[in-house]
Amino acid sequence: QVQLVESGGGLVQAGGSLRLSCAASGRTFSYYAMGWFRQAPGKEREFVAQISPSGGTTYYAEAVKGRFTISRDNAKNTAYLQMNSLKPEDTAVYYCAAAPRLGVRVTNGYDYWGQGTQVTVSS
Repeated sequence: QVQLVESGGGLVQAGGSLRLSCAASGRTFSYYAMGWFRQAPGKEREFVAQISPSGGTTYYAEAVKGRFTISRDNAKNTAYLQMNSLKPEDTAVYYCAAAPRLGVRVTNGYDYWGQGTQVTVSS
């Protein structure tokens, strides 16, 4: 069992930065690939980024590649999403999730989810 709690969301102007954190409970955090998804009002939840259990491999959605960076600290049971050059279209609720396999970009491939944190980017 893994429980996930996101933090770090907020309101930021276009071009600004935010860093999201995802704190995990349990001693199995380092076994899981960690992902970030987002969901804007009226839209489906979409993949943002994923990182391997060791942190050595990462994947990104095209929309965020070059602007967002996913990382993790297994000693702290925490995953991060550094978001730079934010755009109004990045506005969404951001969720972290844990997957047993790497390379998964669909929601049903993830076993555990956080409650989400709101990110709002003003123009």
